[in-house]
Amino acid sequence: MAVGNPLLEEMTWPEVADAIKDKRPVVIAVGSTEQHGPHLPLNTDCVLPQAIAVEAAKQVPIVVAPPIRFGAMSRALSGGGETFKGTLSLRGTTLIATLHEVTSALAKHGFERICIQNWHYENAGYLWEAADLTHSRFPNVRLLIVENPMPEFSQQELAQIFPKGFPGWDVEHASIMETSMMYVIRPELVRRDKIADDEAKRHPGWDVVPAPDDFIPKSGVLWHPTEANEATGRLLIDAAVKKLVTAIRTELL
Repeated sequence: MAVGNPLLEEMTWPEVADAIKDKRPVVIAVGSTEQHGPHLPLNTDCVLPQAIAVEAAKQVPIVVAPPIRFGAMSRALSGGGETFKGTLSLRGTTLIATLHEVTSALAKHGFERICIQNWHYENAGYLWEAADLTHSRFPNVRLLIVENPMPEFSQQELAQIFPKGFPGWDVEHASIMETSMMYVIRPELVRRDKIADDEAKRHPGWDVVPAPDDFIPKSGVLWHPTEANEATGRLLIDAAVKKLVTAIRTELL
């Protein structure tokens, strides 16, 4: 069981040294600074995974590193795209280099077990390469990659979470899942008077560069945040915490 404040950024250096001596794994979220419609803040993809990791720290002895706050470029059909004000993204090569340098710094200081916890959909394809680079540099370090923060839900569970029908995870940006979770984790950041449903006029099974205008919903919301609620948020948080705890216990402890 974890003891004390798990947030690395709020620790002193001797406290970090003690955590390393105790062989505690460190969890680093890879999020984004990205539009989440008119009702959710740009830091949603950092707030949610860090809060989940802090909850996980109540069950397993981990350190929670500051999240990487800039993610891979937002794609129109999964994040609304790069045209919305405030979205600040990295090229894939820059993201790989950034994550490699940060995990290498953790390894240099003595952390030998590192969990890379993803939240931003577009990051997923880059995390393994960064982990591989770090392992090549520090062969004694074991890295766990949790690309998808949610477990595989059964059809019954999906029906409970999405009673009006599951639209698919690719359109769950700024929609039911994230809005529900923010209701629980940071309700004061949700602009409830701005919540409105939206979707792209066209959502084919391929992508186009540059994104056609009808791929991009005007609000940046990809589905139906009006269906969000606190009960769903609690269920999703518990599911994400359980998956993270299970992964850490299985691979790093």
